[in-house]
Amino acid sequence: MHHDVESASMKRLNSMTHEVRDKVVEKYEAGLGYKKISRALNISLSTIKSIIRKWKEYGTTANLPRGGRPPKLKSRTRRK
Repeated sequence: MHHDVESASMKRLNSMTHEVRDKVVEKYEAGLGYKKISRALNISLSTIKSIIRKWKEYGTTANLPRGGRPPKLKSRTRRK
């Protein structure tokens, strides 16, 4: 059961729109603190922190590629 909750929260973070992430950075640059941004946009404090940390480190709010094992099946085979 714990796994379902974890995957749901990850899904929410990954599916967050680019516009929302840009809004977080915009408010941060305007001088708002993490807590105020969190309350204003109704997003958890930890999510705000991770968006800003990623923005500072990579200069982007876009989804970055993740590591991991390459897919076993080719994309053409997967579609069937």
